[in-house]
Amino acid sequence: WDQRRLDGWWDAYIDVNRTFSRVVGGLVRGGDVVWVHDYHLALLPRMLREMRGEANVVPGHGGRVRGTSSVGVPEEAMGDLTLAEGSDAAAGSAASTTTVKPVRMVFFIHVPFPTSQVFRELEHGEALLEGMLHADVVGFHAFDHARHFLNAAKRILGLGYESLVGGLIGVRYRATKVLVTVSNVSVEADIIGALLEFPDVVEESAALTEKHAGRTIISGIAVAQRLSGVSYKLLAFERLLTDYPVWQSKVVLLQRCLIPGARRVDEADTLREVRSLVARIRAAFGPEVIDYEEQVGGVLPIDQRLAIWTASGVMMHAPIREGLNLCPLEYVFARKEPADPGVVIASEFSAVSSVLNGALRVNPYDVQMCVQTIDHALGMSFEERDARRGRDIDFVSTCPSGLWTRNVLRDLNDATLKRGLVAVGEGTPDAVAAREAEMGLERLDVPALECAYARTKTRVVVIDFNGTLVVKEPAGKYLKREILGTSGFKPSPVTMMALRRLCADPRNTVYVVSGDSQPNLEAAVGNVPGLGLAASNGTCFADPNPATGGGMENEGGQRSWQYLDFGVDWNAVKKVAMPIISKFTARTNGSFVKLSHSSIGWSYYSCDPEWGSLQASHLVTELGQALRSFDVRFVALKGIVEVVPRKGHKGHIVKKILEDARARSGEVDFVLCMGDEQSDEKMFTSVINFSAGSTGEDSYAFNVAVGKKPTNASFYVDDASDVGDVLVALSGDKRLLERNASTDGSVSREDFFA
Repeated sequence: WDQRRLDGWWDAYIDVNRTFSRVVGGLVRGGDVVWVHDYHLALLPRMLREMRGEANVVPGHGGRVRGTSSVGVPEEAMGDLTLAEGSDAAAGSAASTTTVKPVRMVFFIHVPFPTSQVFRELEHGEALLEGMLHADVVGFHAFDHARHFLNAAKRILGLGYESLVGGLIGVRYRATKVLVTVSNVSVEADIIGALLEFPDVVEESAALTEKHAGRTIISGIAVAQRLSGVSYKLLAFERLLTDYPVWQSKVVLLQRCLIPGARRVDEADTLREVRSLVARIRAAFGPEVIDYEEQVGGVLPIDQRLAIWTASGVMMHAPIREGLNLCPLEYVFARKEPADPGVVIASEFSAVSSVLNGALRVNPYDVQMCVQTIDHALGMSFEERDARRGRDIDFVSTCPSGLWTRNVLRDLNDATLKRGLVAVGEGTPDAVAAREAEMGLERLDVPALECAYARTKTRVVVIDFNGTLVVKEPAGKYLKREILGTSGFKPSPVTMMALRRLCADPRNTVYVVSGDSQPNLEAAVGNVPGLGLAASNGTCFADPNPATGGGMENEGGQRSWQYLDFGVDWNAVKKVAMPIISKFTARTNGSFVKLSHSSIGWSYYSCDPEWGSLQASHLVTELGQALRSFDVRFVALKGIVEVVPRKGHKGHIVKKILEDARARSGEVDFVLCMGDEQSDEKMFTSVINFSAGSTGEDSYAFNVAVGKKPTNASFYVDDASDVGDVLVALSGDKRLLERNASTDGSVSREDFFA
């Protein structure tokens, strides 16, 4: 699919969203509710938050904000957004760090959301998803549409979702939970009830009944576009008259086609096909079997619609793709008691098929199925028709748009005001304690960190690699667009220069700790003189001290690696494990084996996320049984299953780094430890234990998690780009600071798993 011709359309789409953002941003204040409707404005939630300085605000948690960027949408898309004088946005733009109370936002999409397979074909799909996810609530009319959205968020952005108490769904994004809701709206029963008594409606209904006396009317109103499925309906009706000749004198198809003029080529092609089918059916069975008319405009007046509904015994709605169409709901209400109950035939591809429990569901592509369903509807007993009406009449009569609006706003309040939404299973004491710890986690105060760094003389900096020092795409993403090679992700050039400057200071001991193999780690950051490396979760390491050869001072510039022994015979482990892992690798496309000094890894990072996760769970079970006699355990993190020593973890190497530094210098008065995943929690614990035994009066320890979550750390930063900012700030090089302020944060795009 050549999308080059869409460039102009995308630019226009950005301009429209930017215009709305500019106008709305000048009107709203913190705490106001903004409700964005439909796909036309999918970028607006993000643009509005960025314009107001909210892009890094966690909704409902106050408003401490730092500088923002427009990742995913071109920077020029933000344009010169003129802020209304006195608006929150104008006030918020006065400083890079300020207090901004966020607006509360709903994004409701009324059309079907495509499958992730289709959505991935869009060149700007990620930008659209990220734009929508900057709302607090994303709403749909059907669970099918919500499911496709959740799947796209997982496969394209790598975002997981969870079931929340109260029947809601939450997607973790921007350190908060974006609610995904499914809610339906019905017709305005009081208005329609009054209109049913209008003389025009009654007279027109009687005229249609008289016109088609002796025949049951099968009605339908649809836009003359391919997705409306009118052609499939006509094919099914033609087959009905052919296969069931008894109906030729007893039934008439009343079809109204609307011509809105929005998609002229589609409408012209559809009308040509529909007219041909109508002529063919009339030629074969007579003009009495079809009452077909066309009308310019996108909506048939409500009095004409109600006249058709009250005259029809069956209403057939057969789109091949559609959001929520209220016509079938109008039909059900128009046939309420004391009227004779009618029958709705609804396409399973329409949102209304999941709303009306009493409807007969059909697949428009299956013509024979449609024929049998129409025959069943025409011959249905009064008792069954009445029972089917009874399933839907209460909802249709009592859920107007006002109630639907209140329900959506209630979900918005749950998302932004209460902030008590927890996942199912999070009610245990441990989970409650973890949530409380997460709520109490403070954002890292970089100026305070710089002050502590400047006041100290013996410093240790320990940084996890993937997900901390470099950005790592989430394991759930089906397409790893940033993964183009195999030699290793590398930090940005600015971050590398900051590392070099920190390592050049004799008062510093700097280590990068990774779960990957030593060749990959060396390829990524091994060229930084004086930088200590620890691979395979710390089971092997290269000391930065030149006296040991670890700092590349030995002949040939090669690092000298040392190994921690945890008493595991890895040759024996591999002999048992490799046949099992090889079997799973063969059946799981995209997976591969990773061997390091003291671990065996099976990576499904590049696989289909659902299939990879399923295979990983089975692999752990099978390996657990086969390796139960060995002193090993299994670690499942970020798209990889690893067999590691039971006693081995990153905390051991951090403990050794700290003790060696104290042995060399007498005391360590500054420790900075940064990590992003569960395996890094042991590093934080080692720092806490070491600090508890420190005798220095002016000593500092900073455990920093990447991402706000339950952790043993005391502080957090948002993402890996913040880690680079911290290192640049500690380096104290003004040239680096200036360069970092202007850099795009790009990194080399190579495959690296840590």
